[in-house]
Amino acid sequence: MITQAARPRGDPAVADLVTRARDGDQQAWDALVERYAALVWSICRRHRLDRADAEDAAQTVWLRLVDHLDRLRDPDALPGWLVTTTRRECLQVLDTARKTDTLGLIVDARDAPDPQAAAAEQELLAAERRAALREAFTGLPPHCQRLLVLLTQDPPVCYAEISARLGIAVGSIGPIRRRCLDRLRRHPAIAALINTEAGSAAPPAGRARSACQRQPRI
Repeated sequence: MITQAARPRGDPAVADLVTRARDGDQQAWDALVERYAALVWSICRRHRLDRADAEDAAQTVWLRLVDHLDRLRDPDALPGWLVTTTRRECLQVLDTARKTDTLGLIVDARDAPDPQAAAAEQELLAAERRAALREAFTGLPPHCQRLLVLLTQDPPVCYAEISARLGIAVGSIGPIRRRCLDRLRRHPAIAALINTEAGSAAPPAGRARSACQRQPRI
């Protein structure tokens, strides 16, 4: 059963698509696949499957979702379920390949020396992070989306201007930003990545800035 702990309400569009797909709406199902295809594909490529194996793994994930869709009580749990299921299928493909290769030529990709492996790994990881971030961002309340967009502008927008645009006190911007980022981190797609990358080093905290100095990047 696909379940998830209680969390802030996510994107209502996802809930609508899940409900319609569960009721047999082909257009809703196609929209769900299109929405999450990049996330599933990036995980397959991150495991360094070739195109044929990646397509097989992705197809299996969607078939499994068809079987489980009627048990999806919380649409917000869908991204996390897709991440977990895709990783499991990728590992299954790799394990099957190792067992069926009679010449023993298939080497675990995680152990094979490759001068380009580090760069490829980072590129695929970045693609997975971008897909998860886009999904999580759409689930934020509008006021959080507007604030985070302003805080990530280049060139930076000073706190005084943000205050004027959004109609909030300068002193409230930092606390609101923290709450919005907390909601972002709790989204299933982001939480799944955080859980698997717990050992990654956190970026150093920046020094406090005055209202119109450069804002911290998110």
